[in-house]
Amino acid sequence: MRIVYPGELDTAAGAIEAGGLVIVPTNRWYMICADASNADAAGSIFEGKRRPTGKSLAYVTPSLTVCEQHFQLGAEARRLAQQFWPGDLALLLPWRDPEDAACHAAVGSPALTTMAPGFLGELAARAKVPVAATTANISGDAGPDDRGPAVTLDEVHTFLAASGLTVSVVVDGGVCPAANHMTIVDCFTPEAKLVRTGLVHQRAVNAVLGREVRPS
Repeated sequence: MRIVYPGELDTAAGAIEAGGLVIVPTNRWYMICADASNADAAGSIFEGKRRPTGKSLAYVTPSLTVCEQHFQLGAEARRLAQQFWPGDLALLLPWRDPEDAACHAAVGSPALTTMAPGFLGELAARAKVPVAATTANISGDAGPDDRGPAVTLDEVHTFLAASGLTVSVVVDGGVCPAANHMTIVDCFTPEAKLVRTGLVHQRAVNAVLGREVRPS
């Protein structure tokens, strides 16, 4: 495992392109990433995290243009993306092509899609392969001592020891301040529905769509 700094994101991008796993900091917490089209690499994340295969990784799109090449964005999805991307919002979107969906099974169908700010977004823009990401923690570990996903480099090391995952590159970004989830909105149907609240408040989603967004 190689520890690098934010100015060395090309190294991290190259590791993902080579089929390796990479951990990068975000405003929220550290995220573990893989090539979304590499079933073995993405599958190792599910195995190490003990994550149910039905709980998708996030597809990190480098731009709204690339997103539209792969996914169908209805009117409400487009409004949310234009307002909050890059940002702490993920949209569940239908694929344009079933064959494309089959090549990216780790991010699901509909796909959990985001355009991330900061280092994660830069990584997606530099990598020549699609990036899938999820939080650096063991899934479902909600006991009284569970601190949630890693927000420091020491906690990243603790996660790696617990998961048994082999990571090619870790980007040291210091301490992640927010320690909170992305908001998730289901845009599979024309009328968007709220799946999970997070850093983007429900009131903000309501304001953009001009209506009360119901839970899915």
